[in-house]
Amino acid sequence: MPRSTMVRDRAASRVVKIKRILCGTSNAATQLRSLRENLSANGDLVSAKHKKLTQAAFGKPLSPSEVVSRVCQDVRQRGLSAVFHYTELFDKVKLNAQSFRVTETELDEAHAAADPELLDVVRRVRMNIISFQSGLLHSDAVMTVSGSYELQVRYRPLNRVGLHIPGGAAAYPSTLLMTVCPAQAAGVKEIVVVMPPTATGGYNREQLAICRELGVTEVYRIGGAQAIAALAYGVDGLHRVDMIAGPGNLFVTLAKKFVFGRVGIDCLAGPSEVVVVADQQAHPEYIAIDMIAQAEHSPGASVLVTWHEPMLDEVSAALTHQLGQLPRGDLARESLERFGALVLARDAAEAVQIVEELAPEHLHIQTRDPEGFAEKVSSAGAIFLGQYTPVALGDYAAGPSHVLPTGSTARYANGLSANDFLRRTSILAFTKNGMREIADDVVYLANKEGLTAHAASVSMRIHESSHVHPRPPKKAEKKASSK
Repeated sequence: MPRSTMVRDRAASRVVKIKRILCGTSNAATQLRSLRENLSANGDLVSAKHKKLTQAAFGKPLSPSEVVSRVCQDVRQRGLSAVFHYTELFDKVKLNAQSFRVTETELDEAHAAADPELLDVVRRVRMNIISFQSGLLHSDAVMTVSGSYELQVRYRPLNRVGLHIPGGAAAYPSTLLMTVCPAQAAGVKEIVVVMPPTATGGYNREQLAICRELGVTEVYRIGGAQAIAALAYGVDGLHRVDMIAGPGNLFVTLAKKFVFGRVGIDCLAGPSEVVVVADQQAHPEYIAIDMIAQAEHSPGASVLVTWHEPMLDEVSAALTHQLGQLPRGDLARESLERFGALVLARDAAEAVQIVEELAPEHLHIQTRDPEGFAEKVSSAGAIFLGQYTPVALGDYAAGPSHVLPTGSTARYANGLSANDFLRRTSILAFTKNGMREIADDVVYLANKEGLTAHAASVSMRIHESSHVHPRPPKKAEKKASSK
């Protein structure tokens, strides 16, 4: 028997040790709270590899938040040298001022050498995304009351945005498409892409070819928290941006949180997660592969919520079987055992409550009536209905961006769209009559707050003749005598 077959067979025989949470038991509420906290940006959704790297870099174990704070502050103070320092520590690549930006020649050569089929797929998917995102765009609005006032809301694209494209575990052409295309649909003029200096990131020729195909010419070989800090603060050779978008690991997510206020961010799009809701109609093999698909991001969190108890054993068996057949099965197994869960709710109503508590990035509903269940859910980054709508369709080609809020932030945050790259400005224009119509209310409220100058700025204009002193007439100039 070939060695590869023996390895797969041994892996297939290993039962996946994924935690079970049985609602109604004494510790179920505690387990659910722990699960939710683990998925949040305050959790520890970090791979063993990254933990080892950060401990080696700083000489002691630090929390992800502590790591990010040190990196961002160092980049802010020391600039490009700090970016190079952390790139060498974490990515094991030594960059310099010449190599950290991808040249236009490199982009052109990568595009010329690219597989035509890849470029054809990119063009088709780009059309899907641009068509969908363009249809979402806000338009200017005007409300006019003739002779009194005109109120406007005006939208303009951001000038310069930075897009973070992961490139550690794999190359992600889809993330280039799902971030660049919404920005282009909004009309952003300057788009900056950062990718780690890896064979799956900034040194990946297919990724560079896609950048060229999409018209992106400003590409840098940096990633992680140091790249987020460089985009936010600016360093030699890389001018700061107005907004940062794109997914990443927990360190990237926390770095975006750290620099928010200096720049805008899209959302906290951290390690990938899915909650699958299933009843007795669902197919256990489909559920298992959907959970593995998120777990193979490594780390990635996968949770099943069902009120059909036999489904727990059926999905567990399907996970064990499928993990032994997939090239990334070992990575997915680690994620499932560390961050996954099989949750048994007492009924569909309790399943809705659990989903609302978790507020997942991806919610895949595989029930008899997925539309009815979805109507009861308000907190999810994206919802996928039915057994023939796997999350992968949204990840790659459907049109909505796959950059979505994670870590329960879907309670208040939205997935990336073209509208995130627009600035909204209010424009007000009143006539004197229009001002007079609301002046009493403005003056009353301003005086109520003790802001008497605010009140006076209105009342002075209403009673202009008594408050504004006329300018004295100019003195007649004496004509020079001709005598």
